Amino acid sequence: MDVMGDKATLFESGRFVQSSGEEPSRDELSDMGDAAEEVRLGLAAQSGDAEAASVLGAMLLRRGDLDGAEPHLRAATAAGDRAAANNLGVLLHQRGYPEEAAGWWRVAAVAGSAAAAHALGRHHRERGDEPAAEYWLRQSAEQGHALGAYALADLLEHRGDVGAEHWMRAAAERGHREAAYRLARVLDRGAGHGEEDGADNAVAEAEQWYRQAAARGHRRAALHLGAILEKRGELKEAGRWYLTSAKDGEPRAACALGFLLRDAGDTESAAVWWLRAAQDGDGNAANALGALHAERGETQTAERWYRAALDAGDDNGAYNLGLLCAEQGRTPQAEQWYRRAAYAGHREAANALAILLLQGGDTTGAEPWFSKAAEAGSVDAAFNLGILYAGRGADTMALRWYERAAAAGHTEAALQVGIARLREGDEQEAERHLRCAAGAGSAEAAYRLATLLDARRPPEPAHELGEIVHEKTECEEWYERAAAQGHRRAQVRVGMLAAARGDVVEAARWYRAAAEAGSRNGAFNLGLLLAREGSEPEAAVWWTRAADAGHGRAALRLALVYARRGELAEGQKWADRAVALGPAEVSERAGRLRDALREELSA
Repeated sequence: MDVMGDKATLFESGRFVQSSGEEPSRDELSDMGDAAEEVRLGLAAQSGDAEAASVLGAMLLRRGDLDGAEPHLRAATAAGDRAAANNLGVLLHQRGYPEEAAGWWRVAAVAGSAAAAHALGRHHRERGDEPAAEYWLRQSAEQGHALGAYALADLLEHRGDVGAEHWMRAAAERGHREAAYRLARVLDRGAGHGEEDGADNAVAEAEQWYRQAAARGHRRAALHLGAILEKRGELKEAGRWYLTSAKDGEPRAACALGFLLRDAGDTESAAVWWLRAAQDGDGNAANALGALHAERGETQTAERWYRAALDAGDDNGAYNLGLLCAEQGRTPQAEQWYRRAAYAGHREAANALAILLLQGGDTTGAEPWFSKAAEAGSVDAAFNLGILYAGRGADTMALRWYERAAAAGHTEAALQVGIARLREGDEQEAERHLRCAAGAGSAEAAYRLATLLDARRPPEPAHELGEIVHEKTECEEWYERAAAQGHRRAQVRVGMLAAARGDVVEAARWYRAAAEAGSRNGAFNLGLLLAREGSEPEAAVWWTRAADAGHGRAALRLALVYARRGELAEGQKWADRAVALGPAEVSERAGRLRDALREELSA
């Protein structure tokens, strides 16, 4: 039972009967602190007026004058005043006589005092007598007493009784802010398990109750209201509620406000609120401060805040300490912190630990940590397991983990699944996964998707004048997307398609981009284009680059160039190179040219 030592606690405790709207509010302490009124009541009480004695006793009780209040309350109680009996119970409870207090509450409750029934129900619950507690709390709640309805809901919820929500709602509707908050929490949590329409309705109703509780000064309600508004994109109003909650001392709201300010570009103000939250024990805010100082290169300060987060019970602190040590090359310390976080169930720490072990050559030690992280929902760990199994040749297991990571949106995993399905001949599934990966920004996936679509493309229709019409297709758009991301083979292919359309400038641009990035095919094709445009010396430069990179046709082209120039020895050298590089058709032609040059040189 709450200790009722001050006026606010006394009033909010419900020991005084609140008005139900059907009778005067004399069961409650009225705000009559006027001295003249007190004198008038005192005179009336001395003349035997029980109602005046009751009101005067309540007034003195509210003031904290227990000695002055008690005789008036006892006199009014003896005259049958139920409000006086309730308030006498409050007085005795404050004096430390709970059983005697309960006796007077019973008298008042039997006489119809909802506040007394509530107080008596609380008394029985605190003593473990739940049946008696439920009986009296129900009496209070059914009379419209908000505190009684809330206490009954709390009791029923503790027992898992389905009737709890009804009474919690009743208390909330009568203005009980904690009931409004708890009802909102029930609706909010339930929204995540229902159908979409029902979930939206539950969130909307939860928001309504959060608002009611927050407007009455409930700081956690203000926090959750801010979170709903932030998720909906209403950042300005969300920030206002976070600020309200933070000013009332809610560290989580201060932390959330810090993130809002950071995202708005105000890092300095964000740090102020994170500092406030961290000093109040919020581990998330301490981690945010650590990350902020780490970005500034203030590693010692960052480490101090990460440790503070860890001390606050936030396992992210250990994980972040591991990241910090790893960046500094302190591998043993990084492993220590990763292990600490991983053993506490931090899935990304488990994945990081596995990578660290793998880099050290401990494949056996890495695998169980990858598995633990993946089973806990780490998408990166699932992908890494796929790589691990693929490296062992266990393609079936690798594909299983790739598919799991791909289903969770991992781009590279979707690419690997697409490649695997292509090998199996399942073009439909391959295309689905390649589209996912390409759409998420994978240049390799875009290229492979383009080649898949390219292979299905029917021959282009002939123009009525006999010219081939080259229109851009979807596959070319994917080639271009991959090429724009620096994919060399895609750049070569886009160049070839541009050349087929007669767009020599565009073709040369893409061939040059690929060649400068190291593509031997790009260099060879650029050479062909330049040679056709009459720039054979520049073409020879690119063919040399291509041949040096192992391109047989480029070597053959160089052999022909030098042979035409009369530089037979140089021509023979490149012909030898072309024979060695191949392919077979090139080797055969280069062999004939080499023999001819050799005969010419020996003549």
